[in-house]
Amino acid sequence: MKNNKQFAVIGLGRFGRAVVETLVASGYDVMGCDKNMEAVKQMEHIATDVMQLDVMNEDAMQYIGLNNFDVVIVAIGESLEASIMATMYAKEKGVKTVIAKAIGTPQKKLLEKVGADKVLMPERDSGQRLAISLVTSNVLEYITVSDKFGIAEIGVVDKWVDKTLQDANIRAKYGINVVAIKRGGDVIVTPPPDIKILETDTLVVIGENANIAKFS
Repeated sequence: MKNNKQFAVIGLGRFGRAVVETLVASGYDVMGCDKNMEAVKQMEHIATDVMQLDVMNEDAMQYIGLNNFDVVIVAIGESLEASIMATMYAKEKGVKTVIAKAIGTPQKKLLEKVGADKVLMPERDSGQRLAISLVTSNVLEYITVSDKFGIAEIGVVDKWVDKTLQDANIRAKYGINVVAIKRGGDVIVTPPPDIKILETDTLVVIGENANIAKFS
């Protein structure tokens, strides 16, 4: 079943292709664009529509009608000038949400200044996930929220078993907040302080990356 929200992905490298494939598989219409014709051809039978596009060409940018899309993902990354131009143009055309890819903090700051609603740094985020997985044994899954904070799924420490959240005092002792508990096939969102922690539970926590990394 098709969903109504329209997406455009500018830049069909590995990151951009993954975004297109996932959105299409989820039932969304997605237009993919790239300067490289080979990259465009690879997505011809996957994206709803594809076209060769040089974002530095204002006439070409005008032609694709970015104002018709709800979300534009600028997945260029390697060219700062091209990323900035695509981001600025999308915002000028009234695109409600523009998400851009950056390869470093300086590029992230520039993209935010020119109007990007959200800037992702997938290489950095992957590196953080890898580092945390290498130094911890209880962190089962990790998602970067910002440079400083993350969300993680952690296994239950032996000393927490059969204690209530209040008695375990996780926030005060470890500097992380339990926002949900996965129990069997259920998810208990915003668990009450008097809920007992079971050995088979998975805790969903949010906190500073340094505090999450302490669960070794």
